[in-house]
Amino acid sequence: MFAWWESLGLVSQIFSCIAIPATVVLAIQTTLMLSGLDSEGGDPTDADLGDATDVPDWDADSAEGVFGDGILDSDPDPSGLDGLRIFSIRGIIAFLVMFGWVGLVLDGAGAALWLSLSIATLCGFATMVLLALLLRWVMRLRNNGNLDNRNAIGTSGRVYLTIPANRSGEGKVNILLQGTYVERDAVTDEAEPLPTGCEVVVIGLSGQTTLVVKRK
Repeated sequence: MFAWWESLGLVSQIFSCIAIPATVVLAIQTTLMLSGLDSEGGDPTDADLGDATDVPDWDADSAEGVFGDGILDSDPDPSGLDGLRIFSIRGIIAFLVMFGWVGLVLDGAGAALWLSLSIATLCGFATMVLLALLLRWVMRLRNNGNLDNRNAIGTSGRVYLTIPANRSGEGKVNILLQGTYVERDAVTDEAEPLPTGCEVVVIGLSGQTTLVVKRK
């Protein structure tokens, strides 16, 4: 082991110091997730650090839907980028894993430093995006399989995307549905739009999936 380490150049040693610890952490996270001890809805090691839609964090107040750490089981279209959580801690760890190993391989192959850094960065970012898409797809399958939107009636939540007044358009809300934090389309009969962060109560359904809400 020491002979291998001493055979590496300085740049390769730096890449190794990034890749090896990150790989260990990712392996632990994956093991916890597969064993059921970890979930996207409540893993403190996977807090969202500012995703593609800049969703604010909420303080946990009650089980009625006033949220805690911003880690929500969302149900967006997996083919789009709306609400895609790229910059989570798990995503950053995946970036470091790919960045470190790709950089180590390229440096060992004699590539120029600028080329190694560029390719390693691109590969790391691509890994972050793919991981975010995969996790969101898994959460969509889980949510769609067992959640009944009728059970949301009477539940409190917060507006995620502004809801236009008088049902002139749809917004989105985050609510606690059957013990799981989810994102749902919503309309309102209020005379004023309900802005992002506004606390609301679900009073009915419009169609099969869209919630009707009012200001709490």
